[in-house]
Amino acid sequence: MSTPTPPDMSRTPSYIQFAPKRAMASFENLVALANYEERLLEARKIVWRDRGERPIEIQDIWECFEHAGRGGLRAGSLAFAIRSGVNLILLLTRIKSVPKSYRFALIRHAIFGEDSVRFGTMLGAFVSIYKLVFNALPLLLPEPAHPRSTSSTRSRSLLRSGRSTAAATDSPFHEEDDTIDDIELALPHRRHGSRHARLSMSAQAHQVWLRKRTRRWYSVLAGAVAGGIAITFEKHGRRMTIAQQMFVRGLQGSFNAFSSKHGIQIPHGDVLLFSLCCAQIMYGFILRPDTLPHSYNHWIQTASRMPTESIKDTTPANRAELLSRIAQAAEGSFGLPVAPCAAIHPWSDSCVMTEVDRFLSVFRWMLPIYGALHIIPTLLFRSKRVRAAPLRTLMRASWGSARSSAFLAVFVIIYQSAVCMKSNLYLTLSALRARRARLAALLPRAVVDALVSKPSFWVLGALSGLSLFVEEKRRREELAMYVLPKGLESAWAMARGRGLVFRTGEAGEVLLTAMGMGMVMSTYQNDPQHLSGLVRRILYQFVGPN
Repeated sequence: MSTPTPPDMSRTPSYIQFAPKRAMASFENLVALANYEERLLEARKIVWRDRGERPIEIQDIWECFEHAGRGGLRAGSLAFAIRSGVNLILLLTRIKSVPKSYRFALIRHAIFGEDSVRFGTMLGAFVSIYKLVFNALPLLLPEPAHPRSTSSTRSRSLLRSGRSTAAATDSPFHEEDDTIDDIELALPHRRHGSRHARLSMSAQAHQVWLRKRTRRWYSVLAGAVAGGIAITFEKHGRRMTIAQQMFVRGLQGSFNAFSSKHGIQIPHGDVLLFSLCCAQIMYGFILRPDTLPHSYNHWIQTASRMPTESIKDTTPANRAELLSRIAQAAEGSFGLPVAPCAAIHPWSDSCVMTEVDRFLSVFRWMLPIYGALHIIPTLLFRSKRVRAAPLRTLMRASWGSARSSAFLAVFVIIYQSAVCMKSNLYLTLSALRARRARLAALLPRAVVDALVSKPSFWVLGALSGLSLFVEEKRRREELAMYVLPKGLESAWAMARGRGLVFRTGEAGEVLLTAMGMGMVMSTYQNDPQHLSGLVRRILYQFVGPN
């Protein structure tokens, strides 16, 4: 007979139980991992500013100085690292051709050289001074208590999803705002064809904060003071280039904001601006090369695929014509004031085949360059799209490279074929006027001479600018902004030579930068959607909301 099993009389102990050492170690590892992830996130914020960062509320001057110092230190360090990295990459591409005894010195100079230090100091000084002035002005000169009405003077953000705008105003920094990516702006009394703009919810919240705390001239003054001081840290040779770019970007943002506010629309305005700039640039390249930088003249000469002064390949027909003109010149008869096609393209008797050859030459020359500019950013910044549809994405980037290469090739053949056309037309009309008196009476000599006058080269440059229609529409404005500084520089130099404008001296670069950054920062703080995407993102990473 088996003994009955006694009932279980166990109970929960009343003393404290300690977890095993293995469990405690696992818990400590989780805590350490969480702290490590948090430190990584904080470190990432130092290098890269996440979207939707909210403005810093500053209560007194001491906080303003602290905020400006931190922002300037971050911007200066980031700019120094970027410039050093670019210098190092460029050096590594050619370091094999450098003797080993010089390599360490060149690497050290690329990382810690004067260029990197000056670039970092310039951007660090700009950000710190801008933040100091921009955030100190509301404390020293506070906004009046009565609210400003923006219904008729400034654009307002309206949510198409049906949310109440009053709720957005009462709680501009609500957490849910960051979940919505893009919201379209609706301008009051928008006219047909005005500029469409898109702002995120966090950007709209920033606009609400901005209009509560600041005036427009705060950002103008802060940008002008910071830009004028910061540019002095760069080398003299680079100041004018930076000043031109900032002035052009300021004009771009200011005009876009003005045209959007007043409903002004210029059809194909980007192509028109590009054509006007190309007209001035090509006029300067042909007749006044001293008004353009030497490097820019050299690039145009290379891109045109024109022969050098020493010509070896000449067809028999062209050689005979050139020798005949040389013999006439030796006797004192220089003929008509125009270069024949034999001198323009002596290696070919056909104008049409010459332009076909130049198109292919320029296209092959630019295709690797534009291919890198289109494909590499796609692989780096659109990796998700590449993984989702690799063939379609790469085909689109390749098509963009081909269009950009064709754009420059078409520019070259338009200008050079127009030169041949006007020369042949001038020779033909001059010969007809000499043989027919009635035609000479109907066609004045001044009209014929206009074909070979100096302004004719300006017109040819404007016609070449129509090649921008070949380029993708979203890239046209950026290309116009690229050539605008050179066109303005050439026009200013010519006007200064004629005494039409004043001489600025050494202060010209500072004044131009101050005006440009005043316009840029005013647009960035008040109407950021009117700046180009590249400029807006760069300013956001370095300057932030405020």
